[in-house]
Amino acid sequence: SDAEMVIQEKTCEKKVYAQKLLDFFHAADTTGDGEVSFEEFEAFLREPRVLSYLASLELAAHETKQLFEMLDDGDGTITTDEFVKGAMRLKGNARSQDVIGMMHDVNGLKKSMERIQQQLTAISMKVAA
Repeated sequence: SDAEMVIQEKTCEKKVYAQKLLDFFHAADTTGDGEVSFEEFEAFLREPRVLSYLASLELAAHETKQLFEMLDDGDGTITTDEFVKGAMRLKGNARSQDVIGMMHDVNGLKKSMERIQQQLTAISMKVAA
């Protein structure tokens, strides 16, 4: 059916894209240790051909440190898994979905904070009485 063909096409496109990301990662991993440090990442992104390649992958690299931090899990290096999963999330529709998800989470946190504030106010009034 047409739906199955579309699904197969999208799956194939994702695999090709993931392979391009892996190729990019391995080229950036100049030490060959399976991780990319900020220094490796920054040096790699200074090359004009690399910036062009990133643009072809629909990833913006104008803020190198910000891009690195979005991909890194906080340990100061990017693994293959972090890079591929993170880059796929930064591309296209996933970005919009992530923003909507974050807005939903922030609204939930805001409501929780308001409830906590109300409870603290009630407690402080009881203590003051």
